[in-house]
Amino acid sequence: ISGVGDAHVFISSGENVRLPCNNDLPDCKSTTWIYYRHSAAVELIALGIKKKDIERHERLSLGSDCSLNIKNIIKEDYGLYSCRQYVNDKQQGADARVYLHVLHVSSSSSQTEISAGSSVTLSCQLYSYTGVSCDDWIRSKGIQLFWVNQAGVKLTISDSGYQISAPGHCIITLTTTLLNEDDNREWRCEVTHRNQVKTSVTYTLFSS
Repeated sequence: ISGVGDAHVFISSGENVRLPCNNDLPDCKSTTWIYYRHSAAVELIALGIKKKDIERHERLSLGSDCSLNIKNIIKEDYGLYSCRQYVNDKQQGADARVYLHVLHVSSSSSQTEISAGSSVTLSCQLYSYTGVSCDDWIRSKGIQLFWVNQAGVKLTISDSGYQISAPGHCIITLTTTLLNEDDNREWRCEVTHRNQVKTSVTYTLFSS
């Protein structure tokens, strides 16, 4: 379960991320990165060497400060990452634990261009694993999801022209019917913590 000293990193799918390690050693030859999600534990980096037999090894690299770099984040990358360091086979200090939360937007339409008059639903979801359910975790931490229009105005359920629904604390959907003037219309989904934006995803709708 998420502890007091743990780091929490929010990132949007498609971006690159750096996960910090509490490195006090001159090099990273004794650094091991372990990934946890639910009951599974996978070694990504073992004593400074990247594991080649894991599915996403091409997107991983070890920074000069022993941080873990992940390119082109996908929603399945969410979870707990733990940095562990050794000296003469003895672990140095406690693990540096980083929880990675990934924000992802998907569309009900498989088409990139949608004809005017058609309805489309955009689903924005925060993928989190902290030892408790995502809904319980973000509710207790004061984290919120919002849809924002091109003018930067937060959309509410009472606004006309679209429908906003939140079937859970970790997902919020926006349904709209495209008009001719909506071509190249941008919608942004934001994650905020105590009113501070942690990360966001912009989705552009094109009308044909």
